[in-house]
Amino acid sequence: MSYGQGGPQSQWDPWKPQSQQPWSSGNDQTPDWAALAEASETRNKRRRVLLIGGGVVATLAIGTAVAMAVVSANGDDKASGTPSNLPASASLPSESADSVPSFAPTSAPPPLDPQDFISSVQKDTAPLSAETLFPGTQLTMGETVYKKGATADTKSCASVAKGTLVNVLTKNNCTRLLRVTYSKDGVAVTVGVAVFNTEAQAGKAKSEADKKGFVSSLAGAGVKPFCDSGVCRTTANSYGRYAYFTTTGFTSGKDVTTKDTKVFRTGDDLAEFTFRQIRRRGEAQASAAANR
Repeated sequence: MSYGQGGPQSQWDPWKPQSQQPWSSGNDQTPDWAALAEASETRNKRRRVLLIGGGVVATLAIGTAVAMAVVSANGDDKASGTPSNLPASASLPSESADSVPSFAPTSAPPPLDPQDFISSVQKDTAPLSAETLFPGTQLTMGETVYKKGATADTKSCASVAKGTLVNVLTKNNCTRLLRVTYSKDGVAVTVGVAVFNTEAQAGKAKSEADKKGFVSSLAGAGVKPFCDSGVCRTTANSYGRYAYFTTTGFTSGKDVTTKDTKVFRTGDDLAEFTFRQIRRRGEAQASAAANR
């Protein structure tokens, strides 16, 4: 038979004050060490769970604060209508102007002027002949095809000129005169290209030429003699150190009148082609000089 203290025996909790230590049956007063160890382990587990949970909450709080700071820095200075403690964007540090590399302005050299290379004998050094200026066996201008006739090259300019042009070429020191003839449907034209040492000499020869002087027509290679007598149409022009002249007429010997549009068109086509060929000569030499 046992004797109590007036109620059930209370459980002893080593972590609570005023609790009573249980006694084993009999008079042995040795503590129950297994029970004590189990109670201590249970309490330690409870504390670890609380610490881990608190760490997660703290981490989430820090992450939220960083996100708000990023949003505020990249947007305006207010988050959800509430002023933030971040400085205004104008006060944020910016890159120094000295940190941006600067480069000195550069510009490409101006293109070489083709006319410079055909304006003086010193620069105009490419090979020159009637064949280089007037290559091939025919010439097409638009839809019109002209057949190429004879060519000639002489250093005695006055010998292949007529009328007042003889004196003009002589006093302006013409050094060479190239000729070529083209024909189509009974109309023939001789182009004469007079070569000078300077652009000024060529320009003066062109301005002094008149209707009483012209380049002698060149027959042969299938073209009958023309413009040896009667009325023919003549033109004069210059480009660079070259003056070029046309003599156009009927191979039948018929006189040319202002109504003969075919004669005028033939002379104009060959004058235009001659200008283009002289210019191409300058372009070729300018391009070669630029690539050196």
